[in-house]
Amino acid sequence: MGQNFLIDENVLEKIIESADLDSNDTVLEIGPGLGILTLELAKRVEKVVAVEKDKTLCQVLESILRDNKVYNVEIINEDVLKISDFQFSNYKLVANLPYYITSPVIRKFLEAEQKPELMVLMVQKEVGQRIMAKPLHMNLLAISVQFYAEPKIISYVSKNSFYPVPKVDSAIIKIIPKQIPEIDTEKFFEIVKKGFSAKRKMLKNNLSGIDFDQIGLNPKIRAENLSIADWIKIYETI
Repeated sequence: MGQNFLIDENVLEKIIESADLDSNDTVLEIGPGLGILTLELAKRVEKVVAVEKDKTLCQVLESILRDNKVYNVEIINEDVLKISDFQFSNYKLVANLPYYITSPVIRKFLEAEQKPELMVLMVQKEVGQRIMAKPLHMNLLAISVQFYAEPKIISYVSKNSFYPVPKVDSAIIKIIPKQIPEIDTEKFFEIVKKGFSAKRKMLKNNLSGIDFDQIGLNPKIRAENLSIADWIKIYETI
């Protein structure tokens, strides 16, 4: 599945610390692999729900949990992106994600009816930096995350902290959902995607029929220059 397993205990401690765990917490973990993070989470919270797509890894994890006499972990052998509804409301999402599902997982849980209280995720360094982008360097992923939440990079992590060693370094990122504007989010993101459809073009070429001067924006501006507040202005105008 292209997973790289975390083997550095110092990094593990940073993830645990960032999640602000409490003995009453329920934690959702995605891609638990061989359980290095799962075991530490289980010591600190009421329940861990570990979602693992790989059947063999599920069997190995069950054995590891048994050997360590850990009984507060529920393993779900499914693709997390295909699970439509989790049966809990207050939870935290903590995961060393398989990198190929990073963006869809973040989007799934930020758009969910029952959002996590917070997310602490291991992502590729470059993806973490893209999520944290500011105007002049904005991108679709950054807007998708920052519209729904406050993201923060906790720490960068060397590729040598994993086995097998990946080709790139990583980042621990913390994402805290926030109150969002009362707008039609589907239409809002349709407009944003259209704005980014030809990234190097001036926005007036991607979004025709808008008087940019009227909403205080330079007609020659490009999509990567805009803040979320600017996009909301454009949405309201349309």
